[in-house]
Amino acid sequence: MPRRIGNLTRRLLATLMVASVLVLVPESWAAAQGLNLIRDAEIEHTLRMFATPVFNAANIAPESVHIYLVNDPEVNSFAAAGPSIFIYTGLILATQTPGQLIGVIGHETGHIAGGHIVMGGKAMKTAMAESVASMLLGIAAAALGGAGGAGAAVMTGGQQIAERQFLHFRRVEESSADAAAVTFLTRAHESARGLVQFLKILNQRETIMMGHVDPYVMTHPLTPERIAALRDRVERSPYYNTPFPAAYQMPYERMKAKLTGFLDSFDETMRRYPPSDRSIPALYARAIAYYLEPDLPKALALIDELLAKRPKDPYFLELKGQMLLDNGHVPQSVRYYREAVAAAPDEPLLRSELGVAEVQSKNPALLKSAISNLELATQIDGNDPSMWYQLSVAYGRANEIPLAQYAAAERSYLIGDYANAKFLAKAALEKLPPNSPAALRAGDIQTEAERRLKKKQRD
Repeated sequence: MPRRIGNLTRRLLATLMVASVLVLVPESWAAAQGLNLIRDAEIEHTLRMFATPVFNAANIAPESVHIYLVNDPEVNSFAAAGPSIFIYTGLILATQTPGQLIGVIGHETGHIAGGHIVMGGKAMKTAMAESVASMLLGIAAAALGGAGGAGAAVMTGGQQIAERQFLHFRRVEESSADAAAVTFLTRAHESARGLVQFLKILNQRETIMMGHVDPYVMTHPLTPERIAALRDRVERSPYYNTPFPAAYQMPYERMKAKLTGFLDSFDETMRRYPPSDRSIPALYARAIAYYLEPDLPKALALIDELLAKRPKDPYFLELKGQMLLDNGHVPQSVRYYREAVAAAPDEPLLRSELGVAEVQSKNPALLKSAISNLELATQIDGNDPSMWYQLSVAYGRANEIPLAQYAAAERSYLIGDYANAKFLAKAALEKLPPNSPAALRAGDIQTEAERRLKKKQRD
């Protein structure tokens, strides 16, 4: 699992903006909010498998929705424009069944289908406008009356009213998203019981952590109210007692084991997955824990035990490749990354990792293959800045300088460094063949970067 460590935040109240020509993905936006996005091919595949039936039931094209994993222990998720769903690692680990996690995905899908991202933005603007109006009224009252107290009272009262109006709007949206989740899961012939179960877990956490809370100043309805509103609707569904597909359970357990191994301490991982537990998820978690310890011999022994059980598993092969690469066994790592890509050829992260290993091997004979794999990775998933960085390195090693500049321009644009993106795109255009795909993209980057720089100056 590639790890990108950064500052964490507890809440996000913002709308993801989309460029008119080039889509601005959340990496730079999320970084500005203090969010730490992490990527993992297996976890993304599992989340996508759970979400696709829900998206289809909501009449939303699954490929149009971006799902992002946020490295944060908080039990949280949210939907943003794009459309995008952000799921916190803490939420995944807090769930107890696939149905609970799918219920949360259904809830966030309800926000997207209901247009709450746009509507929420309008409500925020209205609340801000009313707050500013009350502030101006307060200033006028203070000027006319000559007393600051009256003005302060008007300002405070107006701001509280605006805040409550906005939060009321948010509570209505949350209840609407709950109802939509039940509708979508029923259409998908799946049970929404997991959503109610998860809300009960949240209720217990709220009781322990928060005690009594004023329901009028919460962005969500109180959990008991949500449970009461949902229970009858969920129980009326003909699919209330329908179990989720058995194929969901193992990917779900592996996902949680993987997150535990990578994100928790060694001791905590061993506590949750003791050596006496010989299940696949437990072996997986301990293999990762020993790899990070680091204790490579024990890590390799455990991953080899897993590969003996499932020799063609792309994610076990990927992990062994990562273990070897990070410990200096680069030529050997290439073999396992190749096998991982052969097992899952459409996974862009696996192709990217193979390309990186081939570049790091410093074997000239592998450079062409490295570029090919990295190009394919960016064609499948062109919104990952790290892939463009690695491709620029590979082009540079091959002395393809204009292409290296173009790939670096793509990365700079994606991370929000528009000045550097403009500079690199312009430099690439001077040497790239006219009307070539790279030249056309470089031209788009230059134009859009200039537009954003001008906008920033005006703002």
